[in-house]
Amino acid sequence: MSAGDTLDKLVVFLAKRDGIDKLVKTFQYVSKLAHWGAESSRPEVARRAKSWETASGLSRKAFRSGRFLTGFNNLRRAPPGEFGALAVLANAGEMVYFFFDHFTWLSRAGVLEPWVARRSSFISAFGESVGYVFFIAMDLIMIRRGLRQERRLLREGGGGGKDAGREKELRRIRMDRVMRLMATAANAADLIICIAEVEPNPFCDHAVTLGISGLVSAWAGWYRVWPS
Repeated sequence: MSAGDTLDKLVVFLAKRDGIDKLVKTFQYVSKLAHWGAESSRPEVARRAKSWETASGLSRKAFRSGRFLTGFNNLRRAPPGEFGALAVLANAGEMVYFFFDHFTWLSRAGVLEPWVARRSSFISAFGESVGYVFFIAMDLIMIRRGLRQERRLLREGGGGGKDAGREKELRRIRMDRVMRLMATAANAADLIICIAEVEPNPFCDHAVTLGISGLVSAWAGWYRVWPS
């Protein structure tokens, strides 16, 4: 791939709201790890890293303004049947997350009272956790179906056009599986971050756990959003 092609794709990537979010999320969690690493030995560096982390977190909340409407629209269009209930629960959780995230942002920006952030961030994280659990469940079901379909296609014979069509379908199934695995990795990593907010514990609350989880989520999301 030429440098020009990479630059073209980077421009397209950064033009997307999700692309900017993944880039700033990388900043946020790199600075969290930098703050943890420098806290005891280089307090000035740690202070600057913390400021960068805070600014990145607030910036991401601003970029997500109105994002809850995506979840609401998906609820309206939730497919009937088997995935209907899973889709409703997943999108409802995501909608709660993005909606209450507005209040957390306004509170931390100083527009609303500080106590609003404590309450809204808990509700937001709880809704986000619910959404992630059901999004992960749906992706795992679809991965399992894809594996069964792939095995069936590999067992089938054929020739000429059938082979070409079979190879095309196999490529589609495998690419779909990669994307769903990336989504599962991102959602599982974000779920750990949510648990730290909803049910604090030494493992999830540790800066290294949060930092690595945030970067896994950001980079898995980066892979999914990057122009193919």
